[in-house]
Amino acid sequence: MSVALLSVAGVALDALLGEPRRNHPLVAFGRYAERIEQRFNAGGRGWRSHGVTAWFIAVVPLTLLITLLSWLPYIGWLIDVLALYCALGLRSLGEHVGPVAQALRGNDLEEARRRVGFLVSRQTSELDATEVARAATESVLENGSDAVFAAIFWFVVLGAPGVVLYRLCNTLDAMWGYRNERFERFGWASAKIDDLLNYIPARLVALTYALLGKTRLAVRCWRTQAPKWDSPNAGPVMAAGAGALGVELGGAAIYHGELHQRPQLGDGAPADADSIDRGWQLVQRGVWLWLLILCLGTEFYA
Repeated sequence: MSVALLSVAGVALDALLGEPRRNHPLVAFGRYAERIEQRFNAGGRGWRSHGVTAWFIAVVPLTLLITLLSWLPYIGWLIDVLALYCALGLRSLGEHVGPVAQALRGNDLEEARRRVGFLVSRQTSELDATEVARAATESVLENGSDAVFAAIFWFVVLGAPGVVLYRLCNTLDAMWGYRNERFERFGWASAKIDDLLNYIPARLVALTYALLGKTRLAVRCWRTQAPKWDSPNAGPVMAAGAGALGVELGGAAIYHGELHQRPQLGDGAPADADSIDRGWQLVQRGVWLWLLILCLGTEFYA
């Protein structure tokens, strides 16, 4: 079965079922990773070498298992589809950002703050409506890259092993990749590996956003604003996405009690409920474009 058809099947399964409500593999992996971290980073005393060891123990055995399962005759294709389905978060992303926009339109700021708190790690209790919309729009653009496009990219490149490897690494980065006293050394390897795996997908996503929105503005923001962002991959994605939407993102935000003065992203009107919806639609159109290119490429080279 072609990688294009398998990709369409995985995306379709996500659209039909959404994330598993019970016994999600990534939730189980998260609990497994917590136990590993307790063993190798007790009291936040783990060094970089401990983080590397922990990363290998967490990622390599599961990736090898999926590799073996994907080689099984007759059912290997099913393992591929299920691996992509479990790694994708497209429908879930829409289910999380939609209520934020809805609450803002209903002038229910407290509910909007509560809902956006499920999406971002910044402090949300004192955000005004524009800041809530800014946070949600940024989350749509960045999570669209991490939880959707990058998963599809690695599935196309390496099949089930690739998407599993990527998603486990991305999960470890979300758990261990913080620049604080506890994880500064231990989480270094997880953060760097995730940066490496996202390098090419992030730039393809930035190009996708630019092509499907205000292209010239998106390219200009990508070129001038992305280098100022502290993340080498989030910068291009969010700068191009903000430019494509013609909205202003970035700015000050409080993370773990500390105020961070972040550079401006994009250019145009302040973020609002419409920018959240338009960001979500941009991600959806991008997925359809990727699948179309895959299908046309398969047909052309068949």
